[in-house]
Amino acid sequence: MARYTGPKTKIARKFGEAIFGPDKVLSKKNYPPGQHGNGRKKKTSEYGIQLREKQKAKYTYGVLERQFRNLFEKAQRSKGINGEVLIQLLECRLDNVVYRMGIGNTRAAARQLISHKHIVVDGKVVNIPSYSVKPGQVVGIREKAKSLEIIQDNLSGFNHSKYAWIEWDQPSMSAKYLHIPERTDVPENIKEQLIVELYSK
Repeated sequence: MARYTGPKTKIARKFGEAIFGPDKVLSKKNYPPGQHGNGRKKKTSEYGIQLREKQKAKYTYGVLERQFRNLFEKAQRSKGINGEVLIQLLECRLDNVVYRMGIGNTRAAARQLISHKHIVVDGKVVNIPSYSVKPGQVVGIREKAKSLEIIQDNLSGFNHSKYAWIEWDQPSMSAKYLHIPERTDVPENIKEQLIVELYSK
């Protein structure tokens, strides 16, 4: 499936946040891109604010419009607060779990590792980044991929107690997905209620 492959710093500057990870350029140019990016700011409409928040969530998690809408519709059918359930569904994606485990230093890198069949779920290779990980499942690295330099570098010094819903096991280089995280535990700066309001129009 198609992915955004354009300049990531440009997108990060648009939102004023390092949504793709540490960004040296963003730290120097923390204003919107373009000829008038550092000039006068124009007032954004309510719709524009809501749309911007949806776009930020899509770029953050690397999800395209159709996938994002499908997840929102699934959230609507679920029990609980729609916006919070949407974030939880995004957090359950395999590419995001691999990123949270520290195996991939970005979600894009995690997707690549999954697509190249380096990741296993409950001992079976899964090469679908959008695969939804269930509580109790174990996500790990395929045996022949454990020695890959990029994986070793990413795991080196990573704080595996960072996320309470993921239990890392060093000897097996795998992690158990303990439970779906509460919204308050997810560090992403996304105002999901604005997304709900946008889709509710």
